[in-house]
Amino acid sequence: MSQRTLALPLLFSLLAGCAVGPDYVRPAPSLPDRFIGETALGQRSATANAELAAWWTGFGDAQLARYVEQALQQNLDLAQAAARVSQARAGLGAANAALLPSGNLGGQAARAYQSVETPLGQVLNAQPGFDRYGSAYEANLGVSWELDIFGGLRRGREAAQADYQASEAGAAATRLAVAAQTADIYITLRGLQARLDIARRQVSTQQELVSKIDLRYGKGLAAELQLRQAEGALAQVRASVPALEAGEAAAMNALDVMLGAAPGAHRAELAAAAAIPIAPRIGAAGSPAELLRRRPDLIAAERRLAASNARIGVAVAEYYPKLSLAGTIGSVTSVASSNLFTGGASQAAALLGLRWRLFDFGRIDAQIELAKGQDAELLAAYRLAALRATEDVENAFSALVKREEQAALLAQGEASLGHARGASFAAYQRGVVSLIEVLQADESMLRVADARAQAQTESARAAVGAFKALGGGWQVEPVRAAVIGTH
Repeated sequence: MSQRTLALPLLFSLLAGCAVGPDYVRPAPSLPDRFIGETALGQRSATANAELAAWWTGFGDAQLARYVEQALQQNLDLAQAAARVSQARAGLGAANAALLPSGNLGGQAARAYQSVETPLGQVLNAQPGFDRYGSAYEANLGVSWELDIFGGLRRGREAAQADYQASEAGAAATRLAVAAQTADIYITLRGLQARLDIARRQVSTQQELVSKIDLRYGKGLAAELQLRQAEGALAQVRASVPALEAGEAAAMNALDVMLGAAPGAHRAELAAAAAIPIAPRIGAAGSPAELLRRRPDLIAAERRLAASNARIGVAVAEYYPKLSLAGTIGSVTSVASSNLFTGGASQAAALLGLRWRLFDFGRIDAQIELAKGQDAELLAAYRLAALRATEDVENAFSALVKREEQAALLAQGEASLGHARGASFAAYQRGVVSLIEVLQADESMLRVADARAQAQTESARAAVGAFKALGGGWQVEPVRAAVIGTH
């Protein structure tokens, strides 16, 4: 090989430090300095405090915390996410391997028997000492290496690495969603059970009220209109019970599926009603800008954007020639296997290959425009995701604060109606009012209690939504955080 030929790969290796295509710069979406609802959130009277890393423990419900931990271990959505991470890791390994030389080892042995009835066989058979048997042996080692002169393969590795990081962040986002959905279902279930208890007490109260009015109607002391109105109210309350029971069963089934179990697996231990979990204090809400580094779905969106940017470089690299080195060494003999690997049987070859899509620039232009269009789409998607993440936090904060205000007002109303019911019962005992007034006071108090249970449930669910919106429930690894922060 001449000195000029040897100098060519050396020149290419000096050029290998550069890579075509745009270098990635992580965008900075325009976000406010702080959340609007943060002030109102800090004025809440919640006593328990919850850290973002394991926020589900802050609700003070051991069963809720146990179910969330169980879901994080057994949920099948998480199993799928883990499989996607493995696939992305394999893709990164393939991209890394593309930058390295590849080799293959091959060998073969052949044994042939020549017919003497063919024209060729007849000619050969006429020669003295002709042997109808023939053998051939071959062993070769081949090596090839594509020189990444213009950085197309390195851009491909960048894209694969970003895809892998996006898949890891996607798995963390799935983990966060599973924890939040499990907690939300559990809180909904406890709210339905509280409302069922209230509805059944309402049915009992209404039945007693109808009985009293019917007795007065039979004596001519009550109008038929009053009786029919009471019966209609009783039917309405009774009709609410099956709907609540159906919701309770659906919530139990959904919780079983979240835990990776068949519907009905945990029904026995969930059948006993428990108190609606109380929303804890949310500490360290941070700023909207911190969501970009904390929420895994935003990290995944940013990493997908980085991958698309690298693929522009992969497409641009098609403008330039691609050079490869290849070589083969081996041994071939047709005499006997004992002659294999001897000096006379050795063979070798070297090849400098060139591939250049010189007359295909139109297709390359289209591929580059496609890559740029995909990058622009993902940039808009990332910016939109950042805005919607901030919206999620603001909505969750507002819902939490307002639902708690509603629950507090309804609790005051329930207490007032309880005093009114006590006063009416005292008046009934003195013979001042009838039992009907007492039962009506009971019914009014139970209606407010039902509304309070709904508001309390929704406030706890809003707290779950706030923790999810803030990206709580996972920890960014220090190395990964450093990598993400440098782009």
